[in-house]
Amino acid sequence: MATKKEINFYTPEEFKKYIEIAKKQALEKQLKENNIYEWNFYVFFNIAYYTGLRKGEIHALRWNDINGNYLSVKHSITQKLKNKCDVETPPKNKSSIRTLQMPLPLIKILNEHKKRQMQLSNFSEDNRILGNGKCLRDTTLQQKNILYSKLAKVKTIRIHDFRHSHASLLANMGINIQEVARRLGHTKVEITWNTYSHLYPKEEEKAVKILNAV
Repeated sequence: MATKKEINFYTPEEFKKYIEIAKKQALEKQLKENNIYEWNFYVFFNIAYYTGLRKGEIHALRWNDINGNYLSVKHSITQKLKNKCDVETPPKNKSSIRTLQMPLPLIKILNEHKKRQMQLSNFSEDNRILGNGKCLRDTTLQQKNILYSKLAKVKTIRIHDFRHSHASLLANMGINIQEVARRLGHTKVEITWNTYSHLYPKEEEKAVKILNAV
């Protein structure tokens, strides 16, 4: 019988160490070279952790996908190799077209990023949030990911594992599985449950505690 594939993720403590390094790297680049491009990577990993969006969904985000505290997922981008153009498509499935309320830390990060982007002469609300016109390259993202994790002295996880980190955090806090599935854009709750059920707080102890009080 096949065993369930183990998922990898960052705990909140690990993510804080990781993202602090990403922020430090971006700030140093800005101060030394007057270059704000490095902030794109810092913002990418924050979006991935705080929303659980797929990599292609993050690449496709535009400023006009944000409305107040809400972020709408409408498109996805598949990167092509050998100098071919990237392909923008609808998200993976109908459930992936979704609107998510953003937490305050991410709202603050995006507001700061937008102020930096508005300094560029070609800024438009229709611009992509990341990459200054061209998507961040997946290979570069992975290089940055490895660099940040090593400097932060935490384990290196895959880009996709930031999505797992988002879901795992919510599961550990006992958030309703249907809400976790909705945020991830899963077609069926069963997909979410089969992946993350082992992370939920043990219900047996809660049940016995209730019965003990009778």
